[in-house]
Amino acid sequence: MAEGSDTTLTAEQTAGAAPTGLVAGIRSFAADHGGAKAVIEYVGKRGARIVLVGTDGAWGDQFAEDTVTAREACAQAGVAVENAWERELMDQMRPSNDLWRSMARRTMAR
Repeated sequence: MAEGSDTTLTAEQTAGAAPTGLVAGIRSFAADHGGAKAVIEYVGKRGARIVLVGTDGAWGDQFAEDTVTAREACAQAGVAVENAWERELMDQMRPSNDLWRSMARRTMAR
């Protein structure tokens, strides 16, 4: 590409303010569960999944249009983003009994 081309994407062009509803949802989860950490997963055309793990073991998720927006939303909400699923983070998660029952039904139905 020619120098100074306006078609070159840079991090400054793609990063911006995340949707306020997404930031509010992340903040709300963190406040309800004594803080939180996030892992961002790319899910193709659907965008990015933000999996939130509270310090009390509860977990939930939010969706963003892409990973850049997901990282920006977490930064604006004050939630740290982990690079991968570390063992300590996985051990902290406490799935509810309803989730275990739901997973069991799906396994038995196969």
